[in-house]
Amino acid sequence: MPTLSQWFLRVALINLLLGFTIGALMLANKGVLLHPSLWRLLPLHIELLLMGWTLQLAFGVAFWIVPRFWGEARRGDERGAYVAFCLLNVGVWCVIGGSWFGLSELMLVGRLLEAGAVCAFAIHIWPRIVGREG
Repeated sequence: MPTLSQWFLRVALINLLLGFTIGALMLANKGVLLHPSLWRLLPLHIELLLMGWTLQLAFGVAFWIVPRFWGEARRGDERGAYVAFCLLNVGVWCVIGGSWFGLSELMLVGRLLEAGAVCAFAIHIWPRIVGREG
């Protein structure tokens, strides 16, 4: 498994652990009132699981599995995938910070970074899907 896929999957699992922990706290709060403001964690829970875990897991598996070239650079130019990794993680934490502190501008920046990550990954993976001629 390539190193970048390992990083995608490791960070995805960390986000899964954080998201499930926050979800467990909110669920426990429904049965036994721990603190009324625990429901403020709902946007963090959603962001960590949807973007932090699901999208990152998909990127990591796609980078590893999508057909490879036969030459030396088996996965082509990997810079786009590295950019996607950085943009996605910074974007997730910007959305979380914006949600936590009520900064809609930071949330917008985070969403734009996440969209940029999707674009960067699509640009990286496209030649592997259609072949070098496409």
